[in-house]
Amino acid sequence: MTDKLLEIIGKQHRLSEKDTCGFSDLKAKGMKFHIRAFDAEGLGHVSVMTAKGMLGLMKMDTVIINPKEKDLPLYSYDRIKAFGSDVLITELYDTLAQPRSFGKVRSVVKKYNDLPLRNPGAHWYDGIKLPESVSFKGKKISDRFDSLASEYLSALLAEESPAEFDRELKEKKASEYAKGLLDKGGPSTDVFVKEFGKEKTSVLFSKVLFGTEK
Repeated sequence: MTDKLLEIIGKQHRLSEKDTCGFSDLKAKGMKFHIRAFDAEGLGHVSVMTAKGMLGLMKMDTVIINPKEKDLPLYSYDRIKAFGSDVLITELYDTLAQPRSFGKVRSVVKKYNDLPLRNPGAHWYDGIKLPESVSFKGKKISDRFDSLASEYLSALLAEESPAEFDRELKEKKASEYAKGLLDKGGPSTDVFVKEFGKEKTSVLFSKVLFGTEK
């Protein structure tokens, strides 16, 4: 599915692959991770992380967009398939210079309101997570999850962005979110910090996954 999401981005924004600072292939907690990073022309930083473990019984995909060139929210797609179960988490975080809602994305979410909801639990970043975020879990439902993921991203990229906006404010908000994951924790963040330490994980997050530093 990550290839499909990259294809959706690439149709509108030319993708140029970036150096991953030695983080292309990692091992942590019995999982093998493969990481790529891109510059999406006119959009911002894009990263893709795939992981496999447990003899192939568990697969995880992540796509992150930090839209530096458009005033859109930070986008995070996570997909976890394990033991016949499929989890789809797509979240938008308020890194906006001009706060607003996203009607095109809401329309897509409404179209799939019959999907089985998943309780994401409580996290420190809930206050900046936008209401268009979704979390589902089910079995034998992967095709619909794929369709939702594709339509959701297409709708987000089709949302209007003001021609002029406070880029410094956007960068600050994105940096604060990435740093917050390191300082306050997160489901995948904790795995990396435990395996590699906070300093190395900080480089992975700031330079490769979120592109908040060059």
